Amino acid sequence: MKKIIYWGFFLFGFALVAGVAHASSHEFFKGKSIRLVVGNSAGGAMDDWGRFVAHHLSKHIPGNPDIVVQNMPGAGTVVAANHVYNIAKPDGLTLGLVNPALYIDQLLGSKEVKFDWPKFAWIGSPERIDQVLFIRTDVPYKTLDEMRNAKEPPRCSATARAGLAYFLPKLLEEGLGIKINMVLGYGGGGEMNLAIEKGEVHCRAGTVSAYVGREPTRTWIKNGFVRALTQSGAKRYPKLPDVPTIYELMETYKTPDATKRLARVLLSSGDLGRPFMGPPGMPADRVKVLREAFTKVMSDPALLADAQKRKWDLDPLSGEELEATSKEIMIQPAEVIERMKKLLEK
Repeated sequence: MKKIIYWGFFLFGFALVAGVAHASSHEFFKGKSIRLVVGNSAGGAMDDWGRFVAHHLSKHIPGNPDIVVQNMPGAGTVVAANHVYNIAKPDGLTLGLVNPALYIDQLLGSKEVKFDWPKFAWIGSPERIDQVLFIRTDVPYKTLDEMRNAKEPPRCSATARAGLAYFLPKLLEEGLGIKINMVLGYGGGGEMNLAIEKGEVHCRAGTVSAYVGREPTRTWIKNGFVRALTQSGAKRYPKLPDVPTIYELMETYKTPDATKRLARVLLSSGDLGRPFMGPPGMPADRVKVLREAFTKVMSDPALLADAQKRKWDLDPLSGEELEATSKEIMIQPAEVIERMKKLLEK
C-alpha cells in the first residue's frame, strides 16, 4: 500500500513540474521582443521571406511577442550564423535566417566558420529551394542519351562555382556522364535568362518556383522555348510532376554510390530551404513552443492569402525535419569531402 501511495505522489509531482514548465514556456514570451537576424541585406529573397513570416508568426507564439528583423549581411551569411551561434543568448529571443548551404563551408573546413551546424535549434522553413535545370528546345539533342553523345556539349550559365546553380549541372556531368560546358561570371538570373534568349548559352539552373511562376520562363514554358531536364529535390516539385529528380536519374543510369552521396551532400541545402533557427542550448520547452507556432503559421489563412497574392508557393518543413537533415549531411567520409573539394575546384 505504501508503495502505491509513494508512486502516486511521484506521478503527481511529475505532472505538477511538467505543468509548471509548460505554463512558464507559454508565459515567457509575453511582453518581450524576438529578434530575427537575417544574414542577407534588405530587399533580397531571404530578407523578403524573413519579414513575410515574421509579420504573421507573432500571433501564434503565446504572449504575442513583437518580432523585429535585423539584417546582418557578410561572408555569405556566415557572419549572421556565427552571431546567432556564439553571441546570442539561447533564451528563445533571437532567431536566425541564413544561407542553407553553410554546412558545406563547415565540411570543407572553412576558417570563417565558428559554428557546429547540427547544434542550432531548428525551428522550421517556409519552403524548399530546389533547383531545376532547363535547356532551350532547339538544341540538336532531345534526350539525355543524345546529350551524352553530343559532339558539342551544351553551354550552361552560372554566377560562380558556389551554389545549386553550379552544383546541379556539374552533378549531371559527374553522375550521368553528360559533358556540360559551364560559363561563369553572370551577375544573376536576369542576365542568365538574357544569355539563353540570345543564344550565348543553352541552359541554366534556377529555383523551381521562379521557373514555373515568374517571367520570362513562365512564357518560355508555355511557348515551348525551353524544357526541364531534371530537378534537385528529393521529391518532384508538384508543378513539375513529369520532370525526374537527379536522384531518379542516377538510379536509372546506375551511378556509383559515392557520387549519389556526393549529390546528397551538395543538394541538401534545397531540403533545408530557408531555415529559421536559434542558438544551441535553447530550453527544449521554448524550442517546442516556437516549432509549434511555426507549424501553425504555415496554415494560417492570412499568411496563405498573402502568399497567394505574391504568387509564392509554400512547401514548409518542420524543425524536426531540418534537425534530422542537418545531422545526416554532416556525417560524411573523407572520400566524399575530397570529391566535393575536387568538384568545386573544376
